[in-house]
Amino acid sequence: MRIVSVNAWGGALFDDLAAWLPTAGADVLCLQEVTRTPGLRGWTRFADTERDLQQRADLYDDVRTALPRHQPIFLASDSGPVHDDSGARHRQDFGVATFVAEHQSVVGLDSAFIHGSFADHDEWTPSPRPRNALAVRTGKVCVVQAHGLRDAKGKTDSPVRREQALKLAGLVRRIRRPGDLVIVCGDLNLLPDSETFTILAEEGLTDLVGAADTRTSRYPKPVRHANYLLVSDVAAVKHFEILAAPEVSDHRPLVLDIYAR
Repeated sequence: MRIVSVNAWGGALFDDLAAWLPTAGADVLCLQEVTRTPGLRGWTRFADTERDLQQRADLYDDVRTALPRHQPIFLASDSGPVHDDSGARHRQDFGVATFVAEHQSVVGLDSAFIHGSFADHDEWTPSPRPRNALAVRTGKVCVVQAHGLRDAKGKTDSPVRREQALKLAGLVRRIRRPGDLVIVCGDLNLLPDSETFTILAEEGLTDLVGAADTRTSRYPKPVRHANYLLVSDVAAVKHFEILAAPEVSDHRPLVLDIYAR
């Protein structure tokens, strides 16, 4: 069974992402920074006081098209205005999505806001914005993905990040059943020495990423830690890799192969 996690960057490198996804072999694909604007295709512009970005109008639907044999699940953290190429304004959802291969039986779903609560913005606010986590149980495997708090002050620990970790741990406890293998993955926006990993270790989870570089050449900043993947049983790991190529985002994909359960 293969689990793949990547922050999709709103589909900014969509051509590369769309070409790679069908070849990735993901049984469970976890994407962060997913856009959704029903009825609108192509490109939009997102802008707040910090950034002005081109992104896909409906990355969720784009990925459904690229992976028609996967079961899609989308969870919005917040929504706000974007503009298409003509300058017209649209409402766009932003969040996380998990795509489960059709041969996998989805037997449980759960979710949690790990920071804040859903917000419908008249204009996008600068960070911190709401963040959420999505949990899927397939047979005896629980895959929990999260997009962690982005803070303009950096990725160091803080009281809100501790609260975020506790909420994420609570979601793990709710979704898991005795004998399950649990995987927690995503763009957690943390440093490798974060207290979050101590809190998740209390749930029996071990991080496989450590201090490895998880950013691509599209990311210019010097601190290159963001994405992590944790497992409840390291003996279940068949192979783990942080892909440097192809570049499908400013984040590197995390690829985990586990032994059948």
